[in-house]
Amino acid sequence: MTTARSTPTTAAATPATPATSTTPTTPATSTTPTASTTADTPATHPEPAPRDPGAEFDRQLARLTALGHPAAAGHTPERFAELLAPLRPAAVAAAGAGTPYAPEAGRVPFVLVVTRRLVPVDELMARTTLSGGRLPGFVDRLFEPGSLDRFVATPEAGLPDGRAYLLHDVERGEEFCGAVPRDALAEIARRGRTPLTIEEGIALLTQFPRTLAKNRCYSLGGSRCGDRRVPALWISKRAPKLGWCWEGNPHTWLGMASAGGRTGAHPVAS
Repeated sequence: MTTARSTPTTAAATPATPATSTTPTTPATSTTPTASTTADTPATHPEPAPRDPGAEFDRQLARLTALGHPAAAGHTPERFAELLAPLRPAAVAAAGAGTPYAPEAGRVPFVLVVTRRLVPVDELMARTTLSGGRLPGFVDRLFEPGSLDRFVATPEAGLPDGRAYLLHDVERGEEFCGAVPRDALAEIARRGRTPLTIEEGIALLTQFPRTLAKNRCYSLGGSRCGDRRVPALWISKRAPKLGWCWEGNPHTWLGMASAGGRTGAHPVAS
């Protein structure tokens, strides 16, 4: 990343009164547009102020439709809406739990999750962007062919039975930036929360692009493949990237996202 620094300016001196410039040095700023330095474009990233939870559910469904999820799932928009409509009452209930609506701070009451049973993970990533960005998200090439399919939800996640469900009381977990991932996962479990899966992290990014920002990226410890790798979302080449990091390696820019629970059309224990 290129960092520009300004040079302090010294004013011309006169014989009578030596003077120095009162112009302060400009702090260093990043010249790379990332999610933390660009504003949302309302037409492409509508993230409204807190409002009726039913209306927020409708917004999320409309956003998925506008981004082409129904076609990627092999359904018409009408059929796609029918599949997700039973989750609307759960969204209204989840919004009453008191979780703040603060996407920039990485917290939202609920997110509508579409799983790989409806849309493949790489297709889900291709429908994400950074806040105010245009470049589509992508999957890191370090996922060797076929390996992404092996990253599945852990048994502890207790996913609802269905192709889509609701994730509630969601936070990106920036308090865990700099923590060892395995330690962050242990603390999340101690609090009675659950780490996000790959699809859940992508869903959060899809609906709230501002949650993925410079130095505020997040691991997705709810999906594992039986080894020491932990999936994560971060920024690369001015776009979101789905990659992985070792569970024993801390990163100052990478937290651990978590949620309060999950609800399907027929509620299950979180």
